[in-house]
Amino acid sequence: MSSDKHIKQAIKNIDEDRETTRELLDDAMRQLAKDPSQHTSLGVVLAKYVETLQRSNEQLVKLCGLMSKNEKSDELTDKDFAQIFDQIQNSEGNEDESK
Repeated sequence: MSSDKHIKQAIKNIDEDRETTRELLDDAMRQLAKDPSQHTSLGVVLAKYVETLQRSNEQLVKLCGLMSKNEKSDELTDKDFAQIFDQIQNSEGNEDESK
């Protein structure tokens, strides 16, 4: 798979994770708006969703840095690809734990 395809796949995965997390966050916030007494139980869930979005932001920043490096050197290294996919895999693993 070419580096462009890897980058597009990584961005697609990040976007999908962000969309799913945002939907879950919105749903939890609607539940909290209906019943503020659930703040104790939903607060932890909301925090996890926000953490997931933050990790997604970090992935995007890392990817942008790698793409900038790519513009300078014309190719991402195997180490660069490993870092991107490790971050995505770690994020998906952490997301599964919070569900």
